Amino acid sequence: SLSCQAHTPPAFPLPHSNSIHLLLHQAKHTLALSSPMAVAIAEAPFHVLAVDDSVLDRKLIERLLKTSSFQVTTVDSGTKALEFLGLHDEDASISSVHQDVEVNVNLIITDYCMPGMTGYDLLKKIKESSSFRDIPVVIMSSENIPSRINRCLEEGANEFFLKPVRLSDMSKLKPHIMKSRCKEHCHQDEDLLSNSETNPTNNSSSSSDTITISSSNPTDNSSGDTISSSNPTDNSSG
Repeated sequence: SLSCQAHTPPAFPLPHSNSIHLLLHQAKHTLALSSPMAVAIAEAPFHVLAVDDSVLDRKLIERLLKTSSFQVTTVDSGTKALEFLGLHDEDASISSVHQDVEVNVNLIITDYCMPGMTGYDLLKKIKESSSFRDIPVVIMSSENIPSRINRCLEEGANEFFLKPVRLSDMSKLKPHIMKSRCKEHCHQDEDLLSNSETNPTNNSSSSSDTITISSSNPTDNSSGDTISSSNPTDNSSG
């Protein structure tokens, strides 16, 4: 007669938990790129924060951006721009930010000559922020002063537009946004990889996972219950 015996699958050691996290992150990123939702997000309008103390210039840049299918938020000063971003005026270099805004704002375009805080000062505050330094910044000015243009570009500005801004200038914005997004994803992957290599706290969890799996080996049949065999304190009561 044939005897039926419960078949216990062989035990395999689990991979390092950090490796699992990294693989899951890469898998999610790959699936996100190919999902319909990702396509919808990619087709969503980019959000531009426009800063100008002149009402006429602010209305003009808003109309040009909307004509070019950008979502636009306008403010009339550098201080209000920092407030919108969640950066304190006197403490922009500290990461006191609203986490949601970092994803929503894709580019900042600002006038150079403004009372209180100039566009150059605003640019410096943004580039000093660890959360917003990768967001493209475009400076606008009605004065064609080479030293001013060079200073802004050296500080990290992506473009310098001469006023009046034209509709053709809007086509230069999207490539900077796409490049910024690629850089952001690279930083996230580098941080994840760095954490997985330097975080020692997960070593104990990976070894315990290996023990738990190996405890289901058929050689542990002395225990009445395979599930309870993962707890050493239950062996006496098996």
